[in-house]
Amino acid sequence: MPTPLSTKRVPPSSSDLPSIPNRLYFKIGDVARICEVETYVLRFWETQFPQLKPNKSGTGQRLYRRRDVEMALEIRRLVHGEGYTIAGARQALEQGHRRPTLQARLPLPEGESSERPESVAATIGHARAELREIANLLASPVSRPPRRRTKVQSLVAYSDSLFPA
Repeated sequence: MPTPLSTKRVPPSSSDLPSIPNRLYFKIGDVARICEVETYVLRFWETQFPQLKPNKSGTGQRLYRRRDVEMALEIRRLVHGEGYTIAGARQALEQGHRRPTLQARLPLPEGESSERPESVAATIGHARAELREIANLLASPVSRPPRRRTKVQSLVAYSDSLFPA
């Protein structure tokens, strides 16, 4: 009897990640095999992610460097593994590249480490409470007083004029 499939996601371990051969350049077919996607997907990702820009040979063949292959693997992880949309993955990659430089510029108060889990958890808790409140407001029916309709007065005398006096 087959066992039921688990719906829990398990983060990929380092052994699950595909190994990238030690080469200077990779053709698009090689990168597609490493990333386990079709070549047209890689070409589409090039149009959507400015970070993924392989060089082109004199004959127009795409030549990916190791960092391009790693970027394609990261995009695949975000889109296929984490369930991000293309726009969400693009945003996550942009924020991921900016985060270290922004944190490096911000001065920390004396005695505090760079990670502040209490403040992050408090901010997330506050945001969740606000979202629940908004959801409750949207879910509750709006109670408005009934509209009073005025009765249309019937015109006793009809005239040929469009605007009776």
